Amino acid sequence: MRTVAVVGASLAGLSAARSLRKQGYDGRLVVIGDELHRPYDRPPLSKEFLAGSLAESDLALEPDAEDLRAQWLLGVRAVGLDGPQRAVRLADDSEVRADGVVIATGAAARTLPGTDGLAGVHTLRTLDDARALRDELTLGGRLVVIGGGFIGAEVASTAYALGLDVTVVEAAPTPLAGPLGETMGTIVSALHADHGVRLLCGVGVKGLSGESRVDAVLLEDGRSVPADIVVVGVGARPCVEWLADSGIELDDGVRCGADGRTSLAGVVAVGDCASWYDPRVGMHRRVEHWTGARERPDAAVTALLAGGAVEPSAPRPPYFWSDQYGVKIQFAGHAAGADSVTIEEGARDARNVLAVYRRSGHPVAVLGMNQPRLFMRWRKQLAAAA
Repeated sequence: MRTVAVVGASLAGLSAARSLRKQGYDGRLVVIGDELHRPYDRPPLSKEFLAGSLAESDLALEPDAEDLRAQWLLGVRAVGLDGPQRAVRLADDSEVRADGVVIATGAAARTLPGTDGLAGVHTLRTLDDARALRDELTLGGRLVVIGGGFIGAEVASTAYALGLDVTVVEAAPTPLAGPLGETMGTIVSALHADHGVRLLCGVGVKGLSGESRVDAVLLEDGRSVPADIVVVGVGARPCVEWLADSGIELDDGVRCGADGRTSLAGVVAVGDCASWYDPRVGMHRRVEHWTGARERPDAAVTALLAGGAVEPSAPRPPYFWSDQYGVKIQFAGHAAGADSVTIEEGARDARNVLAVYRRSGHPVAVLGMNQPRLFMRWRKQLAAAA
């Protein structure tokens, strides 16, 4: 290959570029990103950066001495891909022709309809999002977080520590039931009540009120929750619209094999936009976690450079972590399909549990709350068993 284009300049794209050089690719390397910023770390955006304890320079993912010998095209968005020609069309009417393409365009935060132009309403996905929200949180007031997932919970935790009055609204009966299951979702989400943060579950949001600036969140049951600031944390959508006419198969992201190969030869996908096949569960799924964006590009680059001649190994069980109210939450594996979950260590009221998920008696996932050593032992066991 003479030219490889990496479309996406966040962690997954950077990891792919590094892997290309590490695996011996010495041709032309072009990295395309729609943000003007160099690659930065996203997990701290909802925690240390939002709290003001971490500077922007601390988010940088590239050490000063690193030189990938890449051409960086930043601040320009990919708008199309000519599949047969492997030509990436850009918003400035230019194009990048390549022999191989790595799709790493990530995901974008979902928004609430009708909130455009209403001051005080935020999503949190990018550095610019975090800057804007941080500036508002320093003013204090009443914050309503719509969505009780991990991003919403981390923002609520950070805002609580900053002294704001915080309410979390979650449409589902149990927050985090999707990734953690109902039993452990209940235990983890109880951290809100432990710290005096209001949690309203089982009720949807009808809309927001306010003329130029938001002043309340209107719930479907008729209640109104006063708000000076609103953070919408209702999930993310994969950024794949630009691939609509490329010939690449799309299905909740870019549909890939177990090694990141797409339906188009010479094109692989990694990161939040990639729906990899997982042989453990027999289905495709997107893994929107830091560890996946860091680890999986190695396999995808191997497949790209070898033209699919290398038999893929099963990806490691998904792993993610979250920090809320001083509690470190770690999870590995697949909770979906587990038929039991047991607390093996700690006490639920102390929020220091180690819980193991099993299917037909076999461990398939593990959750730790302030149990880092024991958790890591179980995580290694899961990986070895897989």
